[in-house]
Amino acid sequence: MSARKSAEPSPESIARSNRQRLAAEEGVRAMADAERQAVDVRKNMARLRELRKAKEAADATLQASLPAPAPTKRKKKVTP
Repeated sequence: MSARKSAEPSPESIARSNRQRLAAEEGVRAMADAERQAVDVRKNMARLRELRKAKEAADATLQASLPAPAPTKRKKKVTP
């Protein structure tokens, strides 16, 4: 065998290159998908935060419009 490398790549080296290329393409797609999913989660969190704040504001307004509860008197226990 000669110590020189042939100009033609071996079938194993071609297969390895194809696997690496496909893995890199899949990685790019996976990263893009993960980023889209993260954006969707952040949008949903913002929507839910706004709903919660609106509900808290409505609850506070309702609570302020109600009359203050009268203090209750405690009954003393009568011991026989």
